[in-house]
Amino acid sequence: MAASCTTDFDDWLVETFAKVGAFTMLIVLVEIGETSIALLSSSYLHAIGNETRWADMVDLLSRANVPWNGAAFFRGDRGGLIDDATARQRLATLTRHLEKDRSIFSHGELFNAQGLRMKIEPIDAGLKF
Repeated sequence: MAASCTTDFDDWLVETFAKVGAFTMLIVLVEIGETSIALLSSSYLHAIGNETRWADMVDLLSRANVPWNGAAFFRGDRGGLIDDATARQRLATLTRHLEKDRSIFSHGELFNAQGLRMKIEPIDAGLKF
């Protein structure tokens, strides 16, 4: 039996898995400033169940050895799982696009270090949370 959901991330994972079953998530670790968001590291993960909780994800993401305070998750494909080669290619494409256009974060799910959902909105001089 899975642990209860205690964060927005937990809710998102359970809801997404209920909708599509197993799926591949593209993950981008970020440093969130007051009016900025910087890409730090990226990877992908195949979610084959809904038991993972935010504490498990933090443990996994901490192995990236970068000082992240946010993580963005994008589904690799609307249909569910994709193979590793496709995941690597889509992740590379995603990060290239994110480097040029931070508004793309609105197409994924952004969580702070506590697993709470965040939203980015454009402002005159950068980004607003």
